[in-house]
Parts: sequence; C-alpha cells; structure tokens
Amino acid sequence: MNVLFVDLGNVCRSPMAEAILKKKFKENNLIGEVDSAGFESFNINEPPDVRAVNTALNHGYVLDGIARIFLKEDFNRFDKIYVMDTKNYNDVLALAKTDEQKAKVDYLLSVLDNGNHKTVPDPYHSGTDDCEAVFSILDKATDKILELAMAEVSS
Repeated sequence: MNVLFVDLGNVCRSPMAEAILKKKFKENNLIGEVDSAGFESFNINEPPDVRAVNTALNHGYVLDGIARIFLKEDFNRFDKIYVMDTKNYNDVLALAKTDEQKAKVDYLLSVLDNGNHKTVPDPYHSGTDDCEAVFSILDKATDKILELAMAEVSS
C-alpha cells in the first residue's frame, strides 16, 4: 500500500505522519511507499519545523525529508491520500480528474472515526505541547493504517 499524507505546508503534521508510518511499515516488513506533501509553495525544499523534528525525535522517529508540493501525478503513485483538514481535502479533490482518484482521498482521522471528517489540529502557530498532542493523534491513526495495510497483504 502506497500512502501520501497532505497538509498545508508539509512541515509539521504530514512529515510526522510520514515518518511514523514509514517506521511502522519497516518494523512490520510491509512494502509500500510513504510520503508527504503540501499545498503552499513557501516551504518547498525546506526541512520540517524544528518543533515537529524534536517531538518526533523524542519518540524515536526521524524527520529527514524536505517539503514538497502535492502533484497531480500523486494520484497515480499512491493508493491512499490522507489529508489533515478540510482545506487540504478540497484542494486535493479539486485536482482529481476521475472518481477513482477522488476515492483515494480521505481525512486521516476517518481511519479512527469513519466518516466524521474530523481534522488534525495544525500545531505550526502554537507550541511544542501542541506538537506532542498532534504526534499522539498521528501515532494512533498510523496504527490503524498499518492494520489496514497488513489486512490487505494477508487477503
């Protein structure tokens, strides 16, 4: 299963989700591409926010990627595209050309609470405590994605 996480700037939520799921895939010998992207160009080629980096490091995860923009081609590369909030959801869907592409897009928290379209809070304009709370949310959501990926492999 190839998974893409999308948020606004690709410097906090989505890179943390990417690092968490990559490590979980590796630890469980699952094959799949895991990546993250954003929609704002002001962070392109920048590393993740230092607060997100430090929060992830405190939990044994490394955020070593750089921010990139979501591309239309991502619909071809990824089986699931998980967005962090409603703006990201609308932005991704606006680029989808087919019902198949639209079906790949979902709110990340829908894996925990199906169909409720809950959003992952953005810790960018707040502090480290909020990064910690978001990390916990992402950890739970990626556990569920791991579970779904393992079920897909065994079926």
